Amino acid sequence: MREPRIDYAAVFRALPGMVALLTPDLVYADANEDFLRLAGRTREQLLCRYMFDVFPENPNDAAAAGMRETQASMLRVVATGERDTMALLRYDIEDSARPGHWVEHFWSPVNAPVLGPDGDVVLIVHRVEEVTELIRARGGTGSDSSRARVLEAELYTRARELQDVNERLRRAHAHDREVALALQAAMLPAPTPVGHHRAAVRYRPAVGTLNVCGDWYDLVDLPGDRIAVAVGDVVGHGLRAAGVMGQLRSALSAASRVADGPARAVEALGLYARHVDGAESSTVVKTFIDWATHTVTYSSAGHPPPALLDPDGTVTFLDQATDPPLGARPEHVPRPQARTAFAEGATLVLYTDGLIERRHEDIDVGLARLADSLVRHGRSDPEALADALLADLLPPTGATDDTALVVLRL
Repeated sequence: MREPRIDYAAVFRALPGMVALLTPDLVYADANEDFLRLAGRTREQLLCRYMFDVFPENPNDAAAAGMRETQASMLRVVATGERDTMALLRYDIEDSARPGHWVEHFWSPVNAPVLGPDGDVVLIVHRVEEVTELIRARGGTGSDSSRARVLEAELYTRARELQDVNERLRRAHAHDREVALALQAAMLPAPTPVGHHRAAVRYRPAVGTLNVCGDWYDLVDLPGDRIAVAVGDVVGHGLRAAGVMGQLRSALSAASRVADGPARAVEALGLYARHVDGAESSTVVKTFIDWATHTVTYSSAGHPPPALLDPDGTVTFLDQATDPPLGARPEHVPRPQARTAFAEGATLVLYTDGLIERRHEDIDVGLARLADSLVRHGRSDPEALADALLADLLPPTGATDDTALVVLRL
């Protein structure tokens, strides 16, 4: 028996319910008869026109969000190649026969991709059910007609679809978090023992990130009673910044084992960073601590200064060897370094700018806040002091920038 020859164009136009086809640029390619009738537009008014030129947003409604939400849904379909079920949507339509007169409408839209041979989205199927009648019926302005019951069933189906989508998103988020935590553990492992010297490290991602960031710390044992401690900051958040951070951290850790001081180690890192995409404008501060001479030698590439708390409660910011961030100069220039003495029992604190900087606030205000917190909690052991600093300095609602912190008792 021969397969029937189907005129799919005729089938499309006869489909019950409102269905339109749009290009990935959100230009109308076709629309069925129900769409044209219920939207109050002719085929000529739709075809080859940008969707939101045909259906602009109601300028009289300051809270209108239908255009933004519809556009976002369709662009998700283009980006992911997956169906996107929207929540109930209000989108008023201008009466074509009465320019300037807007008619209230409620819709339940679904957008689905049509894929080409290469897997790219070539068309968007925009299926929309008008539910204005049901909304009005539920508001007591209409009867519970059979049409309203059909629409209610349709809305129930859409609600279940949204529930399924949300569940998949929750599972995906949980998986992303597991990956992020594993990456964080690999990128910022617990510090190796530093002899009898007590150190505490902390890492806090910015609110809304994947729990990974471009901030980092590093502690390295050196020959004799010496250690090298560093903190750094890569511009940006997320996996890309974390990847750059991992490369810079490893490079500086290796350089500090062979360099004769922090300046030479930072110089080597700067040369390496020139060949790492995304490393430009990264900042870092490197310290070499020597208990035999009771000195801290340091060099900074555009990074906030370490804080040294003396046992008498005096706070000194180590800012005498500050240079531009990595990659800021077109040519290689030797980095500066400085040295300061410390007393037994002093505390050295290295941190990234997320600890002290706030929008619309001078950095000196943040530094003063850090100094005040150090004085008040300075007698605490490093672990307790690290927690106290975070509690005092980070916003209770969560920081908008990443934070890395090292507290070392000298």
